[in-house]
Amino acid sequence: MDTLNGIACFIRSAESRSFASAARVLGLTPAAVGKNVARLEAELGVRLFQRTTRRLSLTEAGEAFRREVQGSLDQLHNAMTNARASTTGPAGELRVALPNAFGREYIVPMLETFLKAYPTICPDWRFDNRPVDLIADGFDVAIGGGFDLRPGVVARALAPAHRILIASPDVLGSGLRVAKPDDLKGREGILIRSPQTGRVRDWVLSNRYGAEAAIELARRIVFDDPDAACHAAALGMGIALVAVQSALPWIERGRVKRVLPDWWVEGGNLSLYYSAQALLPQKTRVFIDHIVESFREQDLPARFNALHATVL
Repeated sequence: MDTLNGIACFIRSAESRSFASAARVLGLTPAAVGKNVARLEAELGVRLFQRTTRRLSLTEAGEAFRREVQGSLDQLHNAMTNARASTTGPAGELRVALPNAFGREYIVPMLETFLKAYPTICPDWRFDNRPVDLIADGFDVAIGGGFDLRPGVVARALAPAHRILIASPDVLGSGLRVAKPDDLKGREGILIRSPQTGRVRDWVLSNRYGAEAAIELARRIVFDDPDAACHAAALGMGIALVAVQSALPWIERGRVKRVLPDWWVEGGNLSLYYSAQALLPQKTRVFIDHIVESFREQDLPARFNALHATVL
């Protein structure tokens, strides 16, 4: 068991290049992680890490050892978890990363029936618009769009991630005429900064006939939160470009209306991200199945489509 603990500490430290980060994932102190790794190195008779005051880096032997044991350790851990679940049911802490407003609006309401079905699972959720490193940060599942699909991670599409233009009814009723994409030029825009790059991306509009057009809004306001952009648009501060799932609650409440309803931005997919393992922990598997089924029951894949009647 000491050897397994040492291997677990080594793998998590190798993923994050930090004893402190590994300690947060494993529920230990950084000192305990460091001691476990040192014992493992002594047992193997090789140095696995080069240590500096700022960062860990794998030695050649450490990298070779990581490649050989990482998948086996994860499978062993999951097999033990699933063996316990065969008598007790899926159980344990379920760490999920998801965007702020989207998570509150759509995913939190799905939690009630999930907890009733699996009372021994304890959700531990992080709400953040920035993508996480699923493996290094120790998350079971992440939900969102635009994640880099790193080795060891798979994505399961839930719905399209279309982006649309919205503005308040007052702005649209005050003589603002936007009948074609060219009419956007010079209009005050409320734009979203990418959580991945920190920059405002130049998106391109498309329509059902395959035509494309640039978005030439003036950069009046820049936010890093789509719900804030919707709020600003509802207050008449300009035209916002946001994902359908962000705009939908505001459209349904009559706070904003669609601008150029025949045009939208293709933004890939809203997806579930999880470890690419043949043997997933049961707590992770049942959560994934629950979210997929809840999306289907609530018709969210269709409602998040830019061509759905609710957002036209």
